[in-house]
Amino acid sequence: MNDTTDTEEGAKDSAKEGGAEDDWAAALGEQSDAEAADADAGADWGDALNEQAEKEAADKVEQAPMQNLVDESSGPTMGDANLDVILDIPINISMQIGASKISIRNLLKLNQGSVVELDRLAGEPLDVLVNGTLIAHGEVVVVNEKYGIRLTDVISAAERIQKLK
Repeated sequence: MNDTTDTEEGAKDSAKEGGAEDDWAAALGEQSDAEAADADAGADWGDALNEQAEKEAADKVEQAPMQNLVDESSGPTMGDANLDVILDIPINISMQIGASKISIRNLLKLNQGSVVELDRLAGEPLDVLVNGTLIAHGEVVVVNEKYGIRLTDVISAAERIQKLK
């Protein structure tokens, strides 16, 4: 009885394997059909590109006449022209005597004659700010009855960059 059972199971297994082989054969056939369709599409693109290249070759474009460039060393150079544009940009320069932090309650209590204490000592140099960036320190002077500032210490570009970090 085992012999017949083994034979029946072997027949079932070979039928399953045959079915699996048929599935693989069908899948491979579908893949080769898809590759053939892709090759036909690629050929269509190649034909279209060749046709476009032929049209472009047929349409000859005349080149416009160009003037030769002349060295105009006697006049302002391009670098000078660019520098002139930058030199005309307006900037804001301000002097800061000091600063203080107060609460809104104390701010609302301020009136004429109130004194706000600053974080600097009398005689300490002022900060010179250009567009909000510290560039120098100086002291207040009076020139023709107007206030001015004498620069005592100019911050180098390297120090300004370091402060940004």
